[in-house]
Amino acid sequence: MSAGLLSGRLIVVVGAGGVGKTTLAAALALGSAKEGRRTLVMTIDPSQRLKDALGVAEQAKDEPIRVMTEGSGFLDAALLDAKHTFDRLIRSYAPDPAAAGRIFSNRFYQDMAGSLSGILEYMAMERLFEMQASGRYERIILDTPPTRQALDFLQAPERMMNLVDSQAIKFALDPWWDDAKPKSFTFRIVAKGAMELSDRLIGRRFLLDVVEFIRAFAPLFDGFRGRAEEVRNLLKAEGTRFLLVAGPGPDRVPDAMFFLRQLKETGHRLGPILVNQVHPGLGPAAEDGEGPALLRYLAGRDQRGLALLRSLLPGRRMIVPVALEPVPPADLLTLGQLYEKMDATRAT
Repeated sequence: MSAGLLSGRLIVVVGAGGVGKTTLAAALALGSAKEGRRTLVMTIDPSQRLKDALGVAEQAKDEPIRVMTEGSGFLDAALLDAKHTFDRLIRSYAPDPAAAGRIFSNRFYQDMAGSLSGILEYMAMERLFEMQASGRYERIILDTPPTRQALDFLQAPERMMNLVDSQAIKFALDPWWDDAKPKSFTFRIVAKGAMELSDRLIGRRFLLDVVEFIRAFAPLFDGFRGRAEEVRNLLKAEGTRFLLVAGPGPDRVPDAMFFLRQLKETGHRLGPILVNQVHPGLGPAAEDGEGPALLRYLAGRDQRGLALLRSLLPGRRMIVPVALEPVPPADLLTLGQLYEKMDATRAT
C-alpha cells in the first residue's frame, strides 16, 4: 500500500462534506503506523469527528496523543482548536512576556480573535508547520473540512502573507498612532476624517481595540510571513500528496472534478482518488422485493458514477472504490479492518 495510497510524507485528505474523509484519514493513518512509520493524523475539521473514531479527548487540542504503538511505528492524533493554537503561538513567538500579555489582555483578541473568518485556516497552517518542523513524524495525514473550506486552507499561506503586507496593517502601524493620550488619539483620527465614519460603522472603541491589537502583534508579523511561505512550499513539495475522497454516484462527480481542477490550477500534487461508500451488488441469487430492488438501484447508480469519473480522468490515475460498511468504523479494530479492505481493493 505504501507505493499507492501512502506514497507521501504529507498526505492531505480532501473532499466534499459527508463522504467519510475523517474515517478514511484515520484508517490510512492507522495503516501507516502498522507499516512501522511514526505517524500523526491531524484534523482541521471543526466538527472533530476524528476524536470519536480514535478515542481521543480534548487534551489532543494541546499536544498530540499517542493512540497506538506497533513495532517501530506509532500513531498520534492531534485536534485543531484555533484559540489554543493562537495562544500557544503568542507564548512561543512574542519577544517577551510583557508583549504576550499586551495581546492576551486586548479586548479584541479576547472576544473575537478565535472566531474571525479565516482564523481556523490560518491556525491550521501554523499547526501543520509546528508538527512538520518538530521532526517527530515520518508521515503526517491531514484531515480537512469540506471542499470549499479546504480550499481556504490551501489559500491560507498566501492570504497570510498578503495580510501582513496589507495597507490596513500599515495604517495601524503608522507612527501617528504612537501618542497614547486620549485627546491626541481623537484629534489625530478626526484629522484624518475617520472618527465620524468609524463611530457610525463599527464604533470608536472597537477601532482602537483593533489598532491596539495589531500594534501589539506587530513583532510577530515577520514570523507569520516566514512560516506561511514555508507551509506554501510544503503543500507543493514533492513529498506531499492530496488524496481526494469522493462520494458514489454521478451526482457527486461535479464536486470531485471541481476540487481536482482547483488542485491542478494551484500547482498541488494529486494522489489517488477514493470513491467511498460504494454500494455492493447483490448478485443474481438475491431475493426479489422492495429492499433488494433499492439496493440493486443504488449499486447500479454507484457503478455509473465510477464509470463517469473514470471517463473524465483518462490515463493512469488511481481510482479506488471503497465499499459501504454496514456499520461505520468507530474504533481501532474496525478502522484497521477498513484499512485492510482498502489495501486489498487497491491491489486488485
